[in-house]
Amino acid sequence: MQPSEVRERAGDLPRDPGVYLFEDGEGTVLYVGKAVELRDRVRSYADPRSARIGRMVARAASIDFAVTDTETQALLLEANLIKRHQPKYNVRLKDDKSYPLVQLTSHRAPRIESTRDPNEGATVFGPFTSKRRVETVIKALREAFGLRGCSDHKYANRDRPCLDYEMGLCTAPCTGEIEIPEYREDVTRAKRFLEGETWVLAEPLREEMEAAAGNREFERAANLRDKLEAVEAFHSGEAEAVHTTEERAVDVLGVAVEGERATVARLHSADGKLVDREQHRMDAPEDTERVAAVLSAFLTQFYAEREFPDAILLPERPDDPDVISWLEREGVAVRVPGGGREATLVDLAVKNARRRSGGRDEGAMLGEALGLSRITRIEGFDVSHAQGKAVVGSDVCFVDGDPEKAGYRRKKLTERNDDYANMRELIRWRAERAVEGRDDRPDPDLLLIDGGEGQLNAAREALNEVGWDVSAVALAKQEELVVTPDRTHRWPDDAPHLHLLQRVRDEAHRFAVAYHQSLRDEVRSRLDDVPGVGPELRTRLLRRFGSVEGVRNASESELRDVDGVGEATAEALSRL
Repeated sequence: MQPSEVRERAGDLPRDPGVYLFEDGEGTVLYVGKAVELRDRVRSYADPRSARIGRMVARAASIDFAVTDTETQALLLEANLIKRHQPKYNVRLKDDKSYPLVQLTSHRAPRIESTRDPNEGATVFGPFTSKRRVETVIKALREAFGLRGCSDHKYANRDRPCLDYEMGLCTAPCTGEIEIPEYREDVTRAKRFLEGETWVLAEPLREEMEAAAGNREFERAANLRDKLEAVEAFHSGEAEAVHTTEERAVDVLGVAVEGERATVARLHSADGKLVDREQHRMDAPEDTERVAAVLSAFLTQFYAEREFPDAILLPERPDDPDVISWLEREGVAVRVPGGGREATLVDLAVKNARRRSGGRDEGAMLGEALGLSRITRIEGFDVSHAQGKAVVGSDVCFVDGDPEKAGYRRKKLTERNDDYANMRELIRWRAERAVEGRDDRPDPDLLLIDGGEGQLNAAREALNEVGWDVSAVALAKQEELVVTPDRTHRWPDDAPHLHLLQRVRDEAHRFAVAYHQSLRDEVRSRLDDVPGVGPELRTRLLRRFGSVEGVRNASESELRDVDGVGEATAEALSRL
């Protein structure tokens, strides 16, 4: 598709949340994405943000879409569609699990059921995050409205009602115990609940619960209370109640990305003891934004049919903030530990994720490829900032292919939106400390710069000015090109020495982003002090205006345009 075609198609889309699918001329799905506002999100593809997405748009012949009620439903439907269609340009987990849907079939007497593969012509609702909650609500709907849940084979040719009728779960349209028009009225009432009218089911349950309590039927009242809580939470997007502050179940994730493949290692801890470990393979298109994008895809796709843990520990934050918001609404604490036992667990998960074939000396292969002797010690450097604010640099150390955490350093840099100057300052700081004997670490065999030719030139300028004689190369993200002072290398995706540089680069990036995030969290506390601003509104404000400074400079009318900001809150924000 040409940019003009993308803009034209986007103009026909609604401004609702939902998912969009780019398809080729044969109807094959190339890419699935989610959007808070479909029209604006699809329009952005007229100016693709990466070479991979540009290739996808060029191959696409049409764009399909589906509207959802909420942003969370868009997130989960995206995960389902990625699992179903396995699009070439998405990061994909290699399993077949997906989030549950509720369908009312197109039969003369419709059947209600939970499914992951809806029937043709069915009315479908969802997806939903909790299979248990879906099953509870379906049972409550069947008890309230007598809807059938049996197969076509069981429904056909009956001469007397089945056990579901005796148990009060079905009004038995199969044998005429209820007339079809009356049965379909009950289906309509159930549909109203599924479309969002919670009271249709909640009020009868509440009345029944109160009656049971009044009759001192306390066990039945407690069961009805639990059912009512599930029904009321069904459309609210709220997490199921957590009645303890102790984190009994914790998942720890580590990621290794090599070429177009990624491995995610999951360590599961229960009651403080490591009880399980497993690895999962993912397809990651070649210019995917590495670990953060893999984590976003994995978290939504992996927890499709699994109980949520109390907490998830990650090596870095996913690149999609909606994923974090969704997990936190489900009662999951998400952390990127900076130190202590939790950081050690994340390191262990990363080591489990790393695929290293025995017998291959990556350091020797890297030295040979660069015309150097065997490379044992590598220091990796990256800079992270937000439009020149909270600028930080990272310096990580790898020895024989493994991170040496005792050798990690980090530094606040001058606030400016200049990546080359920032890298020059960071390398000058490291070089001066080495030359003046103020750094207790041995000199590395190689410096790895996260970036391309510009960042490498800035680093070499700093090295030459200070007089620190250390070899330096850069690794450019978009095409995984290794840039040296005299040439650019394009090594095979499966080259072990490329994988070594990728690990160092990714760890330098993670360490820089974690430090930058901690500084930005300190800044964000100024928003937390504003009356009426909670975590979700804070996220919307920062997403809209980019920073606290942007919020401060916005007019009151611009602030009121943000969902959830009233007149009093806008006035308070303008006084920041």
